[in-house]
Amino acid sequence: MTDKNPFSRRQFLAATSGVMGAAKLYGQGAAGEATPAAKLALQGGPKAVQGGLPQLVRWGQPERERMNALIDQTNLFYWKGPQTTLLIDRFRQTCPLEHVMTCSSGTAALHIAVAAAGIEPGDEVITSPISDIGTVIGVIYQQAVPVFADLGRNTYNLDPEDVARRITPKTKAIIAVHLAGNPCDMHALKTLADQHNLVLIEDCAQAWGAKFRDKPIGTVGHIGCFSLQAAKHVTSGEGGVVASNDPRFGPLLQRFGDKGMDRLAKGGLFEVFATNYRMSEPQAGFAAAQLTRVEGIAEKRSRLGNLLNDKIASTPGIEPHQVHPDDRSTYWFLMFRVRPESFKCERAEFVKALVAEGVPASAGYIPVPLYGNPVFQKHGFFAGRWPLKEQGLTTMDYAQVACPEAEAILKTGVRVTIHEGMGEAYVLSLATAVRKVATHYAH
Repeated sequence: MTDKNPFSRRQFLAATSGVMGAAKLYGQGAAGEATPAAKLALQGGPKAVQGGLPQLVRWGQPERERMNALIDQTNLFYWKGPQTTLLIDRFRQTCPLEHVMTCSSGTAALHIAVAAAGIEPGDEVITSPISDIGTVIGVIYQQAVPVFADLGRNTYNLDPEDVARRITPKTKAIIAVHLAGNPCDMHALKTLADQHNLVLIEDCAQAWGAKFRDKPIGTVGHIGCFSLQAAKHVTSGEGGVVASNDPRFGPLLQRFGDKGMDRLAKGGLFEVFATNYRMSEPQAGFAAAQLTRVEGIAEKRSRLGNLLNDKIASTPGIEPHQVHPDDRSTYWFLMFRVRPESFKCERAEFVKALVAEGVPASAGYIPVPLYGNPVFQKHGFFAGRWPLKEQGLTTMDYAQVACPEAEAILKTGVRVTIHEGMGEAYVLSLATAVRKVATHYAH
C-alpha cells in the first residue's frame, strides 16, 4: 500500500528548506556526514542540536468529545457500553481481529492471553529477557515457567535459532515481544510454533501501528496483546486490548478478563477461574479517541526513526537499530549500540556527551535482563517462595540463566527518544550530534 503525500507544495518547500538549513547549521555535508574537528558541547563547543526537545501534544478535541459524551451516559460499565463498543470498532480498523477484549492494562492483556491459551502449571513459555516484567507476570501467576531466549544483535528481538534450542516437551507457548515497535521475525517464530504445536502470543505493547511485511502487528500470531499505558503511542492512562482470530482462544478472552463469567451465556455461572481485568467506559472513550491518531503517529515515527538510522548507519563504531526493509517499525524508542573497542571513552561518557549536545539520549533500557532481577534470582514470586519449584514441577534456576547477547545489548545500547512531535531538521541534528561525538572519541 502506498502512503499518500499529506504535504502541499508550500509545505514541502518549507520542510525541505528547513532540512537544508539544519544541515548547514550543524555542519552536515552533502553526503550527510558531519564536518570533522567540531568541539564537543561538553567541552564548551556549540551544541549540535539547537533548542529543546520538541513538544508533543497528545490529546485535544477528539478526546474532549468522548469525555463530554460520557456525561450523558447512565452507566460507565464496559459491557456493551457505547465507548467500549466504539473502541473495539476502531481497534478492528487498525488490527482486524474478530475477538476483542478491552482490559485494564497491557499486563492484564498478556495474562488473559496466557490463561486463554490453556497454559498449565509447569508449562514453559519462551520469551524475551529484555522487556517489561508485565510480559511474564501472567505466566508466573498461571504457575508456568518463563524461559528466556537470547536476542538478535541489533533487532533486540527474539533470535529464532535460540528459541528453537530452548524448546522442550514442556514448552507450550512463545511470547514474541516487538521491542520498541520493531517487528520480530514472525515468519520464523510462527514456523517454530506450528512445528511444535505451540501458541504464539504477540506482545505489541510498544508496537502500535507497526507492520510485519504488510500485516499489522498482532495479527500474525494466535493472540495479540496491546498496552494503553501513559507512555505508549496511544493511551488512556492505563489500559489494554487483547484480541484473536483463533476460534480456540478468541471466545475465551472475555471471560478470562471478566472474573470467568461468559456474559453471552445464560445463568450467570462462572465457567473458569479468572480475575477482574475490565476496562471502564471513561478509559475506553479516551482510548477510542486516541485510536484516530494511530496511523499518523505510526507513519511519522517510522519515517523519522528510519531517517536517524540511515544517517548514523555508516558512522564507525556505531551499530544502528536493525529493521527489516519490508517491515514498519514505529520506534517507541530508537536504540543503537556502541562498539567499546572503537572509542576512547566508556558508554556513560559517550551518552553524557550526547546529552550535552542536546540529544534526548540515555544509556541502555532496563538495568538488567528480567532474570537478573532479585525476585527471579531468589525465585521469590509468592511471599518469597516459588511453590512450583519446591514441588519439583520445574528445575528452572534463574541464577544460572544467561543470554549473552541480551546482556551485551544492555551494556552497549544507547536509547534515543523519537516521537511524532519532531521534525526532519531536528532529527538530522540528532544524527549530526551522534557523528560528532563518535568522531571525537574514535580511536
